[in-house]
Amino acid sequence: MDEMKQALQQEVAHYAATAPGGAVGPETTDDPALQGMRYFTAPLFGFAAAEDPLFAVLRAPEAVGEQLILPQEWLPGAKTVISFFLPFSEQVRRSNLAQPDLPSPEWLYARIEGQAFLLEICRLIADWLQQRGFSALIPAVDPRMQVFHAPKFTSSWSERHAAYVAGLGTFGLSCGLITEQGMSGRFGSVITDAVFSPDQRPYDDPYAYCNHCGVCVRRCPVAAISLRAGKDHQICSDYLDQMKEHFQPRYGCGKCQSGVPCEKGIPQRIR
Repeated sequence: MDEMKQALQQEVAHYAATAPGGAVGPETTDDPALQGMRYFTAPLFGFAAAEDPLFAVLRAPEAVGEQLILPQEWLPGAKTVISFFLPFSEQVRRSNLAQPDLPSPEWLYARIEGQAFLLEICRLIADWLQQRGFSALIPAVDPRMQVFHAPKFTSSWSERHAAYVAGLGTFGLSCGLITEQGMSGRFGSVITDAVFSPDQRPYDDPYAYCNHCGVCVRRCPVAAISLRAGKDHQICSDYLDQMKEHFQPRYGCGKCQSGVPCEKGIPQRIR
């Protein structure tokens, strides 16, 4: 299965680097500065056992919550959760430093069209597995996938928490997940009954990679993050709603993911 794991990762990496959907096309914009811009760099993968007890721990109120659907509930007979991270390209990341309170056009395209491309990759993984006789399910496009806004912001599946279980990274003050390639990017996952060897988590603390430097606190345009309380999801959500009105059909922000020490790697500890 390790050979199959390697083959799958190579297939996805090639697709991510070459598929037309991974870049801004002329049908989307006539801005020459944006055309041809690729949203992401090479993906990172993490594999978790579907029966990993940490998934059940995530049902605690202080984590995702009791509405979290477990891997074997999404897909009876599930054996593996395949999680992946697509880091934003340097052009996307650097562009978002230009204005302190508005997202860059590059970031908006990477957030919306880039997410559509991420789902293409999810479907590629599912098809790849099904062609080899395995079952596969994509939580993000399943009808049971729900997002809840009360009593707190949560969902029936969390890509970031799945990535945490799969050993890809730990959380920061902004609630993003810090991977070895930073937190500036997007996560996806596929659940399958194929058996892959699970990756080890090189951490026990869910905030092991965050050095609490406070840069994301200062970068947030609406003071939605604090060193003491972390992220206020309601303030963040209200601001994103404003961005959606301003930039329809796109929206985004990403200031807490760009121009910070954890933007493209694990930050150094503060001594």
